[in-house]
Amino acid sequence: MVVTNFLEHVGKFSSMLVRMFSKPENKKVYWKELMHQSNDIGIRSLPIISIISVFLGAVMTVMTAYQLVSPLIEKYVMAQVVRDSVILELSPTINSIVLAGVVGSKIASELGNMRVSEQIDALEIMGINTKSYLVFPKIMSAFIMVPLLIILSIFLSLFGGYITVMFTSIMSTEQYLYGLEEGFMEFNILVALVKSFVYAFLISSISSYYGYHVKGGALEIGRASTTAVVVTCIMILLADYIITMLML
Repeated sequence: MVVTNFLEHVGKFSSMLVRMFSKPENKKVYWKELMHQSNDIGIRSLPIISIISVFLGAVMTVMTAYQLVSPLIEKYVMAQVVRDSVILELSPTINSIVLAGVVGSKIASELGNMRVSEQIDALEIMGINTKSYLVFPKIMSAFIMVPLLIILSIFLSLFGGYITVMFTSIMSTEQYLYGLEEGFMEFNILVALVKSFVYAFLISSISSYYGYHVKGGALEIGRASTTAVVVTCIMILLADYIITMLML
């Protein structure tokens, strides 16, 4: 039974993605929807991502200083640990899980409400490919905005660590800045970007799938949103493990 349900979901999900790639009926309408979704996914997520990132860097700096207490370890090494942890894991993964809850639930609720109120059926009667018109802009917007949010998060997290260093005796600001530069590997940024693109696809596509295929009423919309967030978080963690194993 479980295997059958899983295969059914895989089939419907694959069908949605295949039908999504079709020639737009009206490119101007698609462009307007793309901008609208970019605003919802990117601009409206800026405050929560910014706050989380600054405190993430600050807390990581304090925790690293708490762990590395040996006098044999140079203090600037703490900044290196914070830098690599933020770039490789904390900013991409933690913020994507937050986006799964903020953005993913919104996408699922929006499409679910359109399905329940029969707006999607009305669009299909008019000959519009709803999978392309409703889902494609959301996925493309996520591809654009989520990596940008992750890059911003990395800088804000490192800035949060810098603020912590300024107001504590953990290390000097010169040591912190030196640690950020010493031994820096550009490949780590590539890993973070790969993760952000994969997470962007998972957040937008899974949420769209559960919202698009809602059946029932308002109660089912809430359940679909919750399921979308849970499944997305699990898939993000699984993807995180796989990408880390393959690239590192």
